[in-house]
Amino acid sequence: MGVSSVYHDYSSFHNGTSFSDAFDNFNKLSDLNVIEKLWGSYYYYMANDLFATGLLFFLTHEIFYFGRSIPWMIIDRLPFFRKWKIQQGKLPSEKEQWECLKSVLTSHFLVEAFPIWFFHPLCQKIGISFHVPFPKIKDMLIQWAVFFVLEDAWHYWLHRGLHYGVFYKYIHKQHHRYAAPFGLTAEYAHPIEVALLGMGTVGIPIVWCLFTRNLHLFTVSVWIVLRLFQAVDAHSGYEFPWSLHHFVPFWAGADHHDEHHHYFIGSYASSFRWWDHVLGTEAGPKGKTEREAAKQSNSEKLQKKLL
Repeated sequence: MGVSSVYHDYSSFHNGTSFSDAFDNFNKLSDLNVIEKLWGSYYYYMANDLFATGLLFFLTHEIFYFGRSIPWMIIDRLPFFRKWKIQQGKLPSEKEQWECLKSVLTSHFLVEAFPIWFFHPLCQKIGISFHVPFPKIKDMLIQWAVFFVLEDAWHYWLHRGLHYGVFYKYIHKQHHRYAAPFGLTAEYAHPIEVALLGMGTVGIPIVWCLFTRNLHLFTVSVWIVLRLFQAVDAHSGYEFPWSLHHFVPFWAGADHHDEHHHYFIGSYASSFRWWDHVLGTEAGPKGKTEREAAKQSNSEKLQKKLL
Protein backbone atom coordinates (compact mmCIF):
# COMPACT_ATOMS: atom_id res chain seq x y z
CA MET A 1 0.00 0.00 0.00
CA GLY A 2 1.28 3.49 -0.90
CA VAL A 3 1.45 6.46 1.45
CA SER A 4 -0.17 9.79 0.65
CA SER A 5 1.88 12.96 0.90
CA VAL A 6 -1.16 14.94 2.10
CA TYR A 7 0.50 15.43 5.51
CA HIS A 8 4.13 15.87 6.49
CA ASP A 9 4.41 13.68 9.61
CA TYR A 10 2.78 10.29 10.21
CA SER A 11 5.04 9.29 13.10
CA SER A 12 2.21 9.42 15.64
CA PHE A 13 -0.27 7.47 13.47
CA HIS A 14 -1.33 3.92 14.32
CA ASN A 15 -1.89 1.24 11.72
CA GLY A 16 -5.36 0.80 10.32
CA THR A 17 -7.16 -0.18 7.15
CA SER A 18 -10.48 1.65 7.31
CA PHE A 19 -11.44 5.28 6.73
CA SER A 20 -12.47 5.40 10.39
CA ASP A 21 -8.93 4.41 11.38
CA ALA A 22 -7.52 7.14 9.15
CA PHE A 23 -9.84 9.73 10.66
CA ASP A 24 -8.91 8.63 14.18
CA ASN A 25 -5.31 9.40 13.34
CA PHE A 26 -6.04 12.81 11.88
CA ASN A 27 -8.50 13.63 14.64
CA LYS A 28 -5.60 13.67 17.10
CA LEU A 29 -3.96 16.57 15.25
CA SER A 30 -4.98 19.72 17.11
CA ASP A 31 -3.73 22.10 14.41
CA LEU A 32 -6.33 20.93 11.85
CA ASN A 33 -10.04 21.78 11.61
CA VAL A 34 -12.65 19.11 10.89
CA ILE A 35 -12.71 19.70 7.13
CA GLU A 36 -8.93 19.45 6.96
CA LYS A 37 -9.07 16.25 9.00
CA LEU A 38 -11.63 14.73 6.64
CA TRP A 39 -9.60 15.83 3.61
CA GLY A 40 -6.39 14.36 5.04
CA SER A 41 -8.16 11.15 6.08
CA TYR A 42 -9.53 10.67 2.58
CA TYR A 43 -6.14 10.97 0.90
CA TYR A 44 -4.44 8.88 3.58
CA TYR A 45 -7.08 6.15 3.28
CA MET A 46 -6.96 6.09 -0.55
CA ALA A 47 -3.13 5.80 -0.41
CA ASN A 48 -2.91 6.84 -4.07
CA ASP A 49 -2.93 10.59 -4.57
CA LEU A 50 -3.51 10.50 -8.33
CA PHE A 51 -6.54 8.22 -8.03
CA ALA A 52 -7.83 10.06 -4.96
CA THR A 53 -7.83 13.44 -6.73
CA GLY A 54 -9.43 12.00 -9.88
CA LEU A 55 -12.19 10.28 -7.93
CA LEU A 56 -12.73 13.31 -5.71
CA PHE A 57 -13.19 15.69 -8.63
CA PHE A 58 -15.41 13.34 -10.61
CA LEU A 59 -17.70 12.61 -7.66
CA THR A 60 -17.76 16.26 -6.61
CA HIS A 61 -18.89 17.25 -10.08
CA GLU A 62 -21.58 14.56 -10.31
CA ILE A 63 -22.93 14.93 -6.77
CA PHE A 64 -23.19 18.71 -6.80
CA TYR A 65 -24.37 19.06 -10.41
CA PHE A 66 -27.22 16.61 -10.02
CA GLY A 67 -27.74 17.52 -6.38
CA ARG A 68 -28.45 21.07 -7.55
CA SER A 69 -30.43 20.03 -10.64
CA ILE A 70 -32.82 17.53 -9.03
CA PRO A 71 -34.52 20.13 -6.77
CA TRP A 72 -35.34 22.16 -9.89
CA MET A 73 -36.81 19.03 -11.50
CA ILE A 74 -39.05 18.64 -8.45
CA ILE A 75 -40.01 22.34 -8.49
CA ASP A 76 -41.05 21.97 -12.14
CA ARG A 77 -43.65 19.44 -11.01
CA LEU A 78 -45.07 21.51 -8.13
CA PRO A 79 -47.89 23.94 -9.09
CA PHE A 80 -47.07 26.16 -6.09
CA PHE A 81 -43.95 27.48 -7.85
CA ARG A 82 -45.57 28.20 -11.25
CA LYS A 83 -46.14 31.88 -10.43
CA TRP A 84 -42.36 32.37 -10.35
CA LYS A 85 -41.72 30.62 -13.67
CA ILE A 86 -40.12 33.17 -16.02
CA GLN A 87 -41.55 31.77 -19.24
CA GLN A 88 -45.05 31.01 -18.06
CA GLY A 89 -46.51 27.72 -19.25
CA LYS A 90 -43.25 26.43 -20.72
CA LEU A 91 -42.47 23.53 -18.42
CA PRO A 92 -40.12 20.75 -19.57
CA SER A 93 -41.82 17.44 -20.23
CA GLU A 94 -40.57 14.20 -18.70
CA LYS A 95 -39.35 13.18 -22.16
CA GLU A 96 -37.30 16.39 -22.48
CA GLN A 97 -35.86 15.93 -19.00
CA TRP A 98 -34.91 12.34 -19.76
CA GLU A 99 -33.32 13.15 -23.14
CA CYS A 100 -31.34 15.98 -21.57
CA LEU A 101 -30.22 13.73 -18.70
CA LYS A 102 -28.93 11.06 -21.09
CA SER A 103 -26.98 13.61 -23.10
CA VAL A 104 -25.45 15.22 -20.01
CA LEU A 105 -24.42 11.86 -18.54
CA THR A 106 -22.83 10.86 -21.84
CA SER A 107 -20.84 14.10 -21.84
CA HIS A 108 -19.77 13.62 -18.23
CA PHE A 109 -18.47 10.09 -18.79
CA LEU A 110 -17.04 10.40 -22.32
CA VAL A 111 -15.81 14.01 -22.40
CA GLU A 112 -15.19 15.28 -18.88
CA ALA A 113 -14.15 12.13 -16.99
CA PHE A 114 -11.01 11.41 -19.01
CA PRO A 115 -9.01 14.64 -18.37
CA ILE A 116 -9.93 14.59 -14.67
CA TRP A 117 -7.54 11.68 -14.10
CA PHE A 118 -4.62 13.79 -15.34
CA PHE A 119 -5.36 16.70 -13.04
CA HIS A 120 -3.26 15.54 -10.08
CA PRO A 121 -0.01 15.23 -12.08
CA LEU A 122 -0.73 18.69 -13.50
CA CYS A 123 -1.20 20.03 -9.97
CA GLN A 124 2.15 18.58 -8.94
CA LYS A 125 3.87 20.07 -11.99
CA ILE A 126 2.60 23.63 -11.58
CA GLY A 127 2.46 23.76 -7.78
CA ILE A 128 -1.19 23.40 -6.82
CA SER A 129 -0.99 22.06 -3.26
CA PHE A 130 -3.30 19.42 -1.82
CA HIS A 131 -1.68 19.18 1.61
CA VAL A 132 -3.20 19.98 4.98
CA PRO A 133 -3.56 22.45 6.58
CA PHE A 134 -5.47 24.59 4.03
CA PRO A 135 -4.62 28.21 3.19
CA LYS A 136 -6.18 31.05 5.18
CA ILE A 137 -9.87 31.66 4.45
CA LYS A 138 -9.01 35.25 3.44
CA ASP A 139 -6.74 33.98 0.67
CA MET A 140 -9.38 31.56 -0.59
CA LEU A 141 -12.09 34.26 -0.59
CA ILE A 142 -9.89 36.53 -2.70
CA GLN A 143 -9.15 33.72 -5.14
CA TRP A 144 -12.81 32.73 -5.50
CA ALA A 145 -13.74 36.35 -6.21
CA VAL A 146 -10.98 36.67 -8.83
CA PHE A 147 -12.02 33.39 -10.46
CA PHE A 148 -15.64 34.53 -10.72
CA VAL A 149 -14.65 37.82 -12.35
CA LEU A 150 -12.19 36.28 -14.81
CA GLU A 151 -14.44 33.34 -15.70
CA ASP A 152 -17.29 35.75 -16.37
CA ALA A 153 -15.11 37.68 -18.84
CA TRP A 154 -13.97 34.45 -20.53
CA HIS A 155 -17.56 33.21 -20.73
CA TYR A 156 -18.88 36.50 -22.14
CA TRP A 157 -16.46 36.74 -25.05
CA LEU A 158 -16.35 33.04 -25.89
CA HIS A 159 -20.13 32.71 -25.62
CA ARG A 160 -20.63 35.78 -27.78
CA GLY A 161 -18.24 34.34 -30.35
CA LEU A 162 -20.16 31.05 -30.41
CA HIS A 163 -23.18 32.95 -31.72
CA TYR A 164 -21.47 33.78 -35.00
CA GLY A 165 -21.97 31.80 -38.23
CA VAL A 166 -20.56 28.30 -38.30
CA PHE A 167 -19.72 28.39 -34.59
CA TYR A 168 -23.41 28.67 -33.75
CA LYS A 169 -24.59 26.28 -36.46
CA TYR A 170 -22.22 23.42 -35.65
CA ILE A 171 -21.42 23.94 -31.96
CA HIS A 172 -23.60 26.26 -29.87
CA LYS A 173 -26.95 25.46 -31.48
CA GLN A 174 -27.23 22.26 -29.42
CA HIS A 175 -27.35 24.26 -26.18
CA HIS A 176 -30.22 26.36 -27.59
CA ARG A 177 -32.46 23.37 -28.22
CA TYR A 178 -34.46 24.42 -25.15
CA ALA A 179 -35.73 28.00 -25.48
CA ALA A 180 -37.10 27.73 -21.96
CA PRO A 181 -34.15 26.32 -19.97
CA PHE A 182 -34.33 24.11 -16.89
CA GLY A 183 -31.67 23.12 -14.37
CA LEU A 184 -30.27 20.08 -16.18
CA THR A 185 -29.62 22.09 -19.37
CA ALA A 186 -26.69 23.91 -17.75
CA GLU A 187 -24.27 21.36 -19.24
CA TYR A 188 -26.38 20.26 -22.19
CA ALA A 189 -23.95 21.31 -24.92
CA HIS A 190 -21.71 20.17 -27.76
CA PRO A 191 -18.47 18.51 -26.53
CA ILE A 192 -16.40 21.32 -28.06
CA GLU A 193 -18.42 23.91 -26.16
CA VAL A 194 -18.11 21.89 -22.95
CA ALA A 195 -14.33 21.85 -23.38
CA LEU A 196 -14.04 25.55 -24.29
CA LEU A 197 -16.22 26.84 -21.48
CA GLY A 198 -14.64 24.34 -19.09
CA MET A 199 -11.30 26.00 -19.80
CA GLY A 200 -12.69 29.09 -18.11
CA THR A 201 -13.61 27.16 -14.99
CA VAL A 202 -10.47 25.03 -14.67
CA GLY A 203 -7.99 26.94 -16.83
CA ILE A 204 -8.24 30.21 -14.91
CA PRO A 205 -7.14 28.64 -11.58
CA ILE A 206 -4.29 26.93 -13.46
CA VAL A 207 -3.10 30.22 -14.95
CA TRP A 208 -3.48 31.89 -11.53
CA CYS A 209 -1.20 29.26 -9.99
CA LEU A 210 1.35 29.60 -12.80
CA PHE A 211 1.69 33.31 -11.98
CA THR A 212 1.32 33.25 -8.18
CA ARG A 213 2.46 29.76 -7.14
CA ASN A 214 -0.25 30.06 -4.51
CA LEU A 215 -3.28 27.78 -4.90
CA HIS A 216 -4.75 24.81 -3.07
CA LEU A 217 -6.79 21.95 -4.50
CA PHE A 218 -9.48 22.51 -1.88
CA THR A 219 -9.88 26.09 -3.16
CA VAL A 220 -10.30 24.73 -6.69
CA SER A 221 -12.83 22.13 -5.50
CA VAL A 222 -15.02 24.73 -3.78
CA TRP A 223 -14.72 27.06 -6.77
CA ILE A 224 -16.00 24.31 -9.10
CA VAL A 225 -18.97 23.67 -6.78
CA LEU A 226 -19.80 27.40 -6.67
CA ARG A 227 -19.57 27.62 -10.46
CA LEU A 228 -21.80 24.56 -10.86
CA PHE A 229 -24.41 26.08 -8.57
CA GLN A 230 -24.30 29.35 -10.51
CA ALA A 231 -24.68 27.58 -13.87
CA VAL A 232 -27.54 25.33 -12.79
CA ASP A 233 -29.41 28.16 -11.05
CA ALA A 234 -28.99 30.41 -14.11
CA HIS A 235 -30.75 27.75 -16.19
CA SER A 236 -33.48 27.05 -13.63
CA GLY A 237 -36.10 29.19 -15.38
CA TYR A 238 -37.37 30.73 -12.12
CA GLU A 239 -37.28 34.26 -10.76
CA PHE A 240 -38.01 34.57 -7.02
CA PRO A 241 -38.35 37.63 -4.78
CA TRP A 242 -35.34 36.25 -2.89
CA SER A 243 -33.19 35.68 -5.99
CA LEU A 244 -29.64 36.90 -5.40
CA HIS A 245 -29.64 39.67 -7.99
CA HIS A 246 -32.28 41.54 -5.96
CA PHE A 247 -29.66 41.97 -3.25
CA VAL A 248 -26.54 42.06 -5.48
CA PRO A 249 -27.67 44.10 -8.52
CA PHE A 250 -24.72 43.15 -10.73
CA TRP A 251 -25.32 39.40 -10.23
CA ALA A 252 -26.80 37.87 -13.39
CA GLY A 253 -29.15 35.15 -12.18
CA ALA A 254 -31.85 33.16 -13.94
CA ASP A 255 -33.79 36.10 -15.38
CA HIS A 256 -30.65 37.32 -17.19
CA HIS A 257 -29.80 33.97 -18.77
CA ASP A 258 -33.42 33.01 -19.43
CA GLU A 259 -33.67 36.09 -21.67
CA HIS A 260 -30.69 34.75 -23.63
CA HIS A 261 -32.43 31.42 -24.27
CA HIS A 262 -35.76 33.07 -25.01
CA TYR A 263 -34.41 35.48 -27.63
CA PHE A 264 -31.38 33.41 -28.73
CA ILE A 265 -29.05 36.41 -28.66
CA GLY A 266 -27.72 38.84 -26.06
CA SER A 267 -27.04 38.46 -22.31
CA TYR A 268 -23.90 36.43 -22.92
CA ALA A 269 -22.20 36.68 -19.52
CA SER A 270 -22.34 33.92 -16.92
CA SER A 271 -22.21 35.40 -13.42
CA PHE A 272 -22.42 39.19 -13.71
CA ARG A 273 -24.32 41.79 -15.71
CA TRP A 274 -21.63 44.41 -16.32
CA TRP A 275 -20.26 43.16 -19.65
CA ASP A 276 -23.72 43.06 -21.23
CA HIS A 277 -24.65 46.40 -19.69
CA VAL A 278 -21.53 48.29 -20.77
CA LEU A 279 -21.41 46.75 -24.25
CA GLY A 280 -25.16 47.01 -24.88
CA THR A 281 -25.82 43.32 -25.38
CA GLU A 282 -28.61 42.72 -22.86
CA ALA A 283 -31.30 40.52 -24.37
CA GLY A 284 -35.02 41.07 -24.76
CA PRO A 285 -37.39 44.06 -24.63
CA LYS A 286 -36.03 45.23 -21.26
CA GLY A 287 -32.49 45.43 -22.61
CA LYS A 288 -33.70 47.26 -25.73
CA THR A 289 -35.65 49.76 -23.62
CA GLU A 290 -32.65 50.42 -21.38
CA ARG A 291 -30.36 50.97 -24.39
CA GLU A 292 -32.84 53.38 -25.97
CA ALA A 293 -33.23 55.24 -22.68
CA ALA A 294 -29.44 55.52 -22.29
CA LYS A 295 -29.11 56.70 -25.88
CA GLN A 296 -31.80 59.32 -25.34
CA SER A 297 -30.18 60.47 -22.11
CA ASN A 298 -26.78 60.82 -23.75
CA SER A 299 -28.35 62.74 -26.64
CA GLU A 300 -30.01 65.17 -24.24
CA LYS A 301 -26.76 65.72 -22.35
CA LEU A 302 -24.94 66.41 -25.60
CA GLN A 303 -27.59 68.92 -26.64
CA LYS A 304 -27.30 70.74 -23.32
CA LYS A 305 -23.53 70.99 -23.74
CA LEU A 306 -23.93 72.40 -27.25
CA LEU A 307 -26.39 74.99 -25.98
